[in-house]
Amino acid sequence: MNEHSKDHWERVYARKATTAVSWFQEQAATSLRLIQATGLAPDAAMLDVGGGASVLVDDLLATGYRDLTVLDLSGAALAAARARLGMRAEAVHWVEGDITRVELPAVAFDLWHDRAVFHFLTDPDDRRAYVRQLEHTLKPSGHVIIATFAEDGPERCSDLPVMRYSATQLLAEFEPGFSLLHSEKEAHYTPGGAVQSFTYCHLQRRS
Repeated sequence: MNEHSKDHWERVYARKATTAVSWFQEQAATSLRLIQATGLAPDAAMLDVGGGASVLVDDLLATGYRDLTVLDLSGAALAAARARLGMRAEAVHWVEGDITRVELPAVAFDLWHDRAVFHFLTDPDDRRAYVRQLEHTLKPSGHVIIATFAEDGPERCSDLPVMRYSATQLLAEFEPGFSLLHSEKEAHYTPGGAVQSFTYCHLQRRS
């Protein structure tokens, strides 16, 4: 990722309403269920990578989680989420930056969530940088909930090429430091009526 990709996403959010982009969800039900299944306490530190305008942060706050950080490349996406949350936005830490190069605190998070960022990393160097960030900031035995396009998912998204993964292929990107605890597929229905196949994985860091 680079500044050109930041420009791309700022243009996307300038052209389209947050409810019109293909990845929009009225509720982040699968992500929320998998996060709750970790058994982490309400005060666990959680990072939503590429959270942008996603409603996951709304769902997490409503469920009682209190230590939330939302990171996104697009300032416009983060601004949309903050506007939607109103006063509740003050309870969230917002970070604008590229996950492959942004400065993150060491050993800071109990959970890392990413729905639909990792599959945009078509350069192996970017994927390695992503994993280094994860290893830097996630606590021992920390949890990762990650979702990408499945092997039968779209080949492009938002006019950009993407990677597609089965659970086995996705785990291979994070081995040997992580174990796969659970995986499932989901059919995501876009606002335009298309169906996109996603792979969700719950990984845990080896302590």
